[in-house]
Amino acid sequence: MGNYDYLIVGAGLFGAVFAHEAALKGKKVKVIEKRDHIAGNIYTREEEGIQVHQYGAHIFHTSEKEIWDYVNQFAEFNRYTNSPVANYKGEIYNLPFNMNTFNKLWGVVTPAEAQAKIDEQRAVLNGKTPENLEEQAISLVGTDIYEKLIKDYTEKQWGKPTTELPAFIIRRLPVRLTYDNNYFNDTYQGIPIGGYTQIVEKMLDHENIDVEINVDFFANKEQYLKEFPKIVFTGMIDEFFDYKLGELEYRSLRFENETLDMENYQGNAVVNYTDADTPYTRIIEHKHFEFGNQEKTIITKEHSKTWEKGDEPYYPVNNDRNNRLYQSYKKLAEAHKNVIFGGRLGHYRYYDMHQVIAAALQCVRSEIK
Repeated sequence: MGNYDYLIVGAGLFGAVFAHEAALKGKKVKVIEKRDHIAGNIYTREEEGIQVHQYGAHIFHTSEKEIWDYVNQFAEFNRYTNSPVANYKGEIYNLPFNMNTFNKLWGVVTPAEAQAKIDEQRAVLNGKTPENLEEQAISLVGTDIYEKLIKDYTEKQWGKPTTELPAFIIRRLPVRLTYDNNYFNDTYQGIPIGGYTQIVEKMLDHENIDVEINVDFFANKEQYLKEFPKIVFTGMIDEFFDYKLGELEYRSLRFENETLDMENYQGNAVVNYTDADTPYTRIIEHKHFEFGNQEKTIITKEHSKTWEKGDEPYYPVNNDRNNRLYQSYKKLAEAHKNVIFGGRLGHYRYYDMHQVIAAALQCVRSEIK
């Protein structure tokens, strides 16, 4: 172990970028991963000729040319545009909320008509500053869209009433007075042809990098801390410290995969189910990410659930209580001079893929001059 400059715990995107850049600078790196595969939550596997997003839909998007150019070193991206639709009790609406949504809901045709309808409905707040997610949503899109497309979906997603969720969760809710179904405003967007796993494989394919899967860091934590000069830890920051200050909250997911003997199940890669009666939040049809025409199709029903020990943590719950607790853990982390915490779990922050790459690049550049 003494031959290595870094031990990287976790072979997801943050760890892989750090390992790749460190190796290019001549550092010797060991990467360990507790799962039986690399690539973390962006892992894709091929089945029936289809790239299946094993841990939920991942669409790469960014407006930063440096990040787009960086990731394109490792894969060729297609022209996929994220245009999810919402299914509310069999009624279909375009997302993000745009003129197609407003026309279907209210029959309005012009942006002025749509804006007038939104203004009329959000007047129920009487100018009140939104204090929770429900009030924030109504202030942005009015009561009809809130009731049909936000309320039940959000409560399924977070496991709490919208009146108990902080307003900031949807402060940047996309609302457009144009007929544009592109969910993201970013300059660059797409899916890697052949899936995401290849990106991490290529990042880790270097003579200075050794990778081991099925390895639990916590089984030999003290030995690792003693024998490696520097550790990059991308797991849960509270778990690293044995939850000594208390547990941070996370949301987890459960996936139901089905292979269907048909070419096309729902006609779109992502369909959100926004009513309370449907137990899952969305259905992903993986072949549509790459415009597939295979004879069969694979769908995934995604269920949101409260995280419990043993579950995979997907989303930090960044309310006031958890953010304060994270700051306390961050102070403990800063005292560990030989451990670098990174990624969504190490920073206890929701990151999109491009943000993970940017954070990892910044981290490794400041670490290795």
